[in-house]
Amino acid sequence: MPRVLGKGGDQISDFLRGNGGDGQAAGRMAVATFAVRIAGAALAYLSQIVLARLMGAHDYGIYSVAWTFVIVLGVMACGGFSSSANRFIPQYRQAGDLDGLRGFLRASGQVAFFMGSAVAVAGIGLTYLLRPVIDPNYVQPLMVVLLALPFFAFGLVQDGVARSHDWTFLAMLPTYIWRPLAILLLLLAAVLLAGLTADALTTAVVAVAATVLVAGYQYLRLRRRLAPQVPTGPRRVELKAWLIVSMPMLMVDGFLQLITSADVIMVSFFQDPDQVAVYFAASRTLALVHFVYFAVRAASAHRFSSYTHNRDHHGLASYVAQATHWTFWPSLAAGAGLLLIAPLLLRLFGSGFEEGYALIALLMVGVLARASVGPADALLTMTGHQNTCAGIYAGTFLLNVVFNLILIPPFGLAGAAVATSIAILFEATALATAAKRKLNITTFVLPLLLTSRNRPVDR
Repeated sequence: MPRVLGKGGDQISDFLRGNGGDGQAAGRMAVATFAVRIAGAALAYLSQIVLARLMGAHDYGIYSVAWTFVIVLGVMACGGFSSSANRFIPQYRQAGDLDGLRGFLRASGQVAFFMGSAVAVAGIGLTYLLRPVIDPNYVQPLMVVLLALPFFAFGLVQDGVARSHDWTFLAMLPTYIWRPLAILLLLLAAVLLAGLTADALTTAVVAVAATVLVAGYQYLRLRRRLAPQVPTGPRRVELKAWLIVSMPMLMVDGFLQLITSADVIMVSFFQDPDQVAVYFAASRTLALVHFVYFAVRAASAHRFSSYTHNRDHHGLASYVAQATHWTFWPSLAAGAGLLLIAPLLLRLFGSGFEEGYALIALLMVGVLARASVGPADALLTMTGHQNTCAGIYAGTFLLNVVFNLILIPPFGLAGAAVATSIAILFEATALATAAKRKLNITTFVLPLLLTSRNRPVDR
């Protein structure tokens, strides 16, 4: 074991110093992504505290629900192009196919904006038609905040384009730093300078403005960085082929978003708001451990595509092993540390939230199960098995809903946590099995740990 840990320490040292090749470059991208997510989480905590104090609990709750709709629908509205960018852009770059690259860059953003606009119009219309059965407090803020959808979806595609070029900060900062900061600053300006009331409707207007401004800023920065690499020229649009690949990726992203939100939604069906708040606080506290998985996944997806395009199966398998180690061991360390400080963090939410500690421990099982197979979902998606991945996530979502329905009534919040962990255990097992059967690549960390003792690490 000491020799393995020493070898891992050498790898970490290499990519932090900039040594090594593609693997170390991805490692540095993962570290940068993780750092941005941590900074974004800290800013999110601060901004949410300020928003809650400015608006009060009632309006803050209304705004939170409305913005959640933007997040869920925005993931759907980008049409899967935020993920498929990590597959097509490396493919076109390596082939020197600038016509196809220019076509994809233009069409992907246009499709996302158009779909976001269509979903926004449909959502606003549906909200208006259903206003007799919707709490009146939600109607106007929801109709207003949905106007952000086209720009939110467009921004997600731009994130994917930046990630595919290893431009980590251009991909991450607008979403996780600039937008929440812009919402906070614009709301403060509206209240302190313009004298507006800090209610849910005002904050919804501010959120739309911030989303538009940040999407525009990211677009201009991205165009400037792409200009030297992608000069002006003819474009070839292969929309049908792109959609065939992108739509299953949309299913993957959509079901992953639903899996993330299903337990909280299901708890709200059976428990009172105070209990829902405890569960939500526990799940949000646990999100710190999820950042490791997200960082490695974001850094690795387009590299899986590059290895596949080059038909370098050995390199792909070696890189998958590294990505799994980068995901699991930091997640394990972060999870252990979180269990130590979770009671203190939960007290920050207020009195009574300490009971969420047991939920964190139960949910941790699922988080570590997902981390134990690394970014196996991105591996399947980037190697042409996106339909398989979408099917696994669909099954995981349905299993999550069924077990929540069964376990919440008798066991309450603990039942929801157990149901979610069971569903994610199924997800991790299915992803690892599919990767082994379809690609003959091992993604589970324990076999990789054993084999790493007997073979050198690729550099």
